[in-house]
Amino acid sequence: MKEIHAEDFSKLKNPVIIDVRSPIEFKDGAIPGAINVPLFTDEERAVIGTVYKQEGQAVAKWRAMEFVSPKIPEMLHKIKDLASNGDELIINCWRGGMRSNAVVTFLEFSGIYSWRLVGGYKAFRQFILSQIPTMFPEKAVVLHGLTGVGKTVILKNLNRKGYPVLDLEEMAGHRGSIFGTIGLSDGHNQKTFDSLLYKGLKEIKGSSYFLIEAESKRIGKAVQPEELMEKKRQGINFYIHSPIEQRINLLIDEYVTPYKDEPWYDEKIQEGLDKVLRRVTNADTKNGLIDALKNHDYPKLIQALLEHYYDPRYDHKRYEYEGDFIDIPAENPDEAADRIITHLDTLTFKGKKAMEPLF
Repeated sequence: MKEIHAEDFSKLKNPVIIDVRSPIEFKDGAIPGAINVPLFTDEERAVIGTVYKQEGQAVAKWRAMEFVSPKIPEMLHKIKDLASNGDELIINCWRGGMRSNAVVTFLEFSGIYSWRLVGGYKAFRQFILSQIPTMFPEKAVVLHGLTGVGKTVILKNLNRKGYPVLDLEEMAGHRGSIFGTIGLSDGHNQKTFDSLLYKGLKEIKGSSYFLIEAESKRIGKAVQPEELMEKKRQGINFYIHSPIEQRINLLIDEYVTPYKDEPWYDEKIQEGLDKVLRRVTNADTKNGLIDALKNHDYPKLIQALLEHYYDPRYDHKRYEYEGDFIDIPAENPDEAADRIITHLDTLTFKGKKAMEPLF
């Protein structure tokens, strides 16, 4: 049986990764790009666990065999089809034990050769957590600006142009605000965030710098590593300025227009607004926010949130950063991205130009 350790696995260019854990385990955290072909359903896994506790290992193994046997042909066909899409076929479970061992054996009997990931997902996670602190490029270029200036839009624009970007909000599955999950899931957990951060760092390997948004340490359910926070504190800072009308329009496009007709929308907005109202002391401001939502006057609601809640809370965050700030006035995110590129092209790092796109 061929086996591969996490360090060697991380060097593969285009592996097909088959995760044979149950769906609930896979959802809790998986290797980026892995495909879930579960050996057991969540319910079957629970039954086997109960049998193991009550009747012992031998009886649990037999029950597992009864669950798996009818599935083997279909499962092998599915993995065979998937295996044609990459260079190496990797099978993983939680600890690289019985489940991945069984599937690799089934595949070998069928003439399909694969690697078992030694230690499974648990070993992969331990490996990436040891690597992440060492992987950050030397300098961070940090984007600042009031809510609605389009920092994430700018990062995506720069990423498309080939600049080295770490999009933390995408990795966290959360926009980093009280209304941050509107139109999204409940956000990624720490395991998923760490895996995506590792993947993102691998993609910008070799760059002397990276572009990133000035997020708080916690983004939804995920917490950034201290090494990343320190890089940001000592980074090069761009502060983006946009007219409030543009900010309102951008927020409507992002948070309102795509979702306002969904049955869950009003409830989600109300949940977020309730959190804001608990922190607002001015009675007129509170009443204005409540009336705007009641009347579905989203431009008025967003403007009041910006002026009376978000903007007053933002400026103090600048003092957490050590470097000077370069002001980027812009009418829209595209203009801001172009102006940032102009500045990047003039910056030097250790006596040489370091700010160049990756491709």
